[in-house]
Amino acid sequence: MSLKVNVYNQAAEIVKDLELSESIFALKPNEELLHQAIVAQQANSRQILAHTKDRSEVAGSGKKPWKQKGTGRARVGSVRSPIWIGGGVVFGPRNTRNFKKKINQKMKQKALFMALSDKVSNNTFVVLDNLDMTEYKTKKFNDVLSVLEKKILKNERRNILILSDVKNEKLQFSVRNLTGVKIINLENINLLDVLNYKNLLLTEEAVKKIIALYVKADK
Repeated sequence: MSLKVNVYNQAAEIVKDLELSESIFALKPNEELLHQAIVAQQANSRQILAHTKDRSEVAGSGKKPWKQKGTGRARVGSVRSPIWIGGGVVFGPRNTRNFKKKINQKMKQKALFMALSDKVSNNTFVVLDNLDMTEYKTKKFNDVLSVLEKKILKNERRNILILSDVKNEKLQFSVRNLTGVKIINLENINLLDVLNYKNLLLTEEAVKKIIALYVKADK
């Protein structure tokens, strides 16, 4: 049995149907694999900001503050000692920490396929014949989304990820000020974005490119 979805125009009218690859859009979810892929993507995109200076990095003279014996005070070798105010930090966070996690490429792809399959099975996968914008008009594109939401998605609140098959500057600028909407190019498709947004909106050409890319890679 073939898997097909409707292809709509920007007026939310069905213009044709499109056959999908079951190896990409009809997979059952595997929670353990999804969890592993999510953790790996989050870890690999983590920015290491916290960094403390040790005694070799803090400002201060290397001269011994006072002689070793005869002063009645505790012996000390440097003003940069960790036990002095303004001294180095012991065991503090360093920017050399590595949070990277390895994950097999096929596992990563399969997790993405599961996320796409979930959108298809829950009818939150909307395919348009095109997403061309002829001018920089946020209001015009907002009207297009409103029609799609009313007739197809029926959302309580807007939560849409748009997947564009080409770099369209007019489309990018028309979308960027809309709340609850994010647009990414096809080459940047990733598991977290697909999962973080309830609805996935993409063009027919984008679907064909996904199928051509991943089905060919599996062979």
